Amino acid sequence: QVPLKPGRSLMDWIRLTKSGKDLTGLKGRLVEVTEDELSKHNKKEDCWICIRGFVYNVTPYMEYHPGGEDELMRAAGTDGTDLFDQVHRWVNYESMLKECLVGRMAVKPIAAPKANILMTLLFAGVLPEKKVLASSAKELSPRIHNKIVILVVLSKLLTLSLVFKSSNYDWFQTDSLITVVIYTKQKDMNAELVIVDCQDKQLRGEIIMDDHSYLVEVDLEHAVLEDVAVNIAEKVGKVEIILSKKDNIHWKMLGQPREGHNTFIKCTDRGLFYRKCKLVSKTEVTHDTKLFCLMLPKGTHLRVPTGQHVYLKQVIAGTEVVKPYTPVLPFLPLDFQEPPHHDGVHIYLMIKIYSHGLFTQALDHLQIGDYISVSNPEGNFKKSHVQTSEDLLLLAGGTGFTPMVKLLNFALTEVSCLRTVKLIFFNKTEDDILWRNQLEQLALKDERFEVQFVLSQPSKEWVGKQGKISSSLLSEFVKRSRRDSKVLICICGPAPFTEQGVQYLKDLGYSQEEIHAFTA
Repeated sequence: QVPLKPGRSLMDWIRLTKSGKDLTGLKGRLVEVTEDELSKHNKKEDCWICIRGFVYNVTPYMEYHPGGEDELMRAAGTDGTDLFDQVHRWVNYESMLKECLVGRMAVKPIAAPKANILMTLLFAGVLPEKKVLASSAKELSPRIHNKIVILVVLSKLLTLSLVFKSSNYDWFQTDSLITVVIYTKQKDMNAELVIVDCQDKQLRGEIIMDDHSYLVEVDLEHAVLEDVAVNIAEKVGKVEIILSKKDNIHWKMLGQPREGHNTFIKCTDRGLFYRKCKLVSKTEVTHDTKLFCLMLPKGTHLRVPTGQHVYLKQVIAGTEVVKPYTPVLPFLPLDFQEPPHHDGVHIYLMIKIYSHGLFTQALDHLQIGDYISVSNPEGNFKKSHVQTSEDLLLLAGGTGFTPMVKLLNFALTEVSCLRTVKLIFFNKTEDDILWRNQLEQLALKDERFEVQFVLSQPSKEWVGKQGKISSSLLSEFVKRSRRDSKVLICICGPAPFTEQGVQYLKDLGYSQEEIHAFTA
């Protein structure tokens, strides 16, 4: 993020969008934009960007963009969808930029697929050979025949993407239960890879498989009770979603399929799904940071994997605002067992409340019993990175400590090959240190764990390390336990902290494979 000028906050932008001012320069007209026309608007004083087929005039938004004008200019006059997805696909741009909408991109004419492409699709089972390609010349003229083939190809490639055959899921019933069975054929399937939401006769079950996900999504034929059970046969990859019938009647069908039903696509193409969670407690951690405990709905099965984050969504002044947060544990377990409150029903979030922060102020004003929308988990951290390491080094700046909480618990309870686990925790003052006492207790309990606090604005009484993240400081503390030991270094904090830290580590000779930066 970059410092914004006074009067350029998120709230200021929301006020501007509601002022009635013409932010597109088109006096309320929506136009169809060609690639050639889009490319002409590539300057700071005249900047159009395309996201998912819609074109926005982001010129008036330049000074309000938290990432700075230069970041927006990377996509000026082009289709910025991929760049947007890489940096922050979670941002609700439709709501934020709705008053900047210029119109749709013009659809380019699509050339007919070449013969070899058609044959490839045919052998892959994507094209229905008998229904289209085997039609006789008497039935279809060549021109109509080609159009049907093209439509089939586009339908298969653009709409369905990769699709599981219906035989990969099934359902059966007893007098009181409905069981949906999904055969993933994936070894090591576990509860963290299965996300189920059943609300108001709508069932949504998503199975994560590497960077893809499979979705069962239906409007159920009859009502079910709130509780949902999930059983997983890990070795064969069979997932059972068990629903309790509200009435003991025979179902003729599971229900009506929804748009995404029975699809297998990349997670990044799936879009974020939210459910409303209840705030059940809010406790003070430091003078400006609180621990929020949210309760999942009864019909939801969701486990946030170590190193992954969720998004919170609030409507503020009529605009949807979304922010990422990494769930933590309710406390650091000192007896190396899963905390009793970590029961799969609650999500704990450690959040710093900023005095002028629109989103966190709104969060802080939530009352116990209020609801907030929480997304599916997201993130690219893999536990296997830790399981093959001998030294785990964690660099945290401020609330960049949050992904380290579950990581510490996992490393010290489940990874036997680790020799050392070291946390270097950067803060401004002593009062800013999150869970200082718990971290010091943990260091006393486990000889593998060491914590080092570094303050940039210490009091006169502070006897510990002083300064900010630097090459010299890291060279002092970031070391392998042995010359050839396998090391993993995880870093999280404000963007400048993380970017500088990664560069310092590379300068010290650590490879990209040995560094994981938590970003959202």
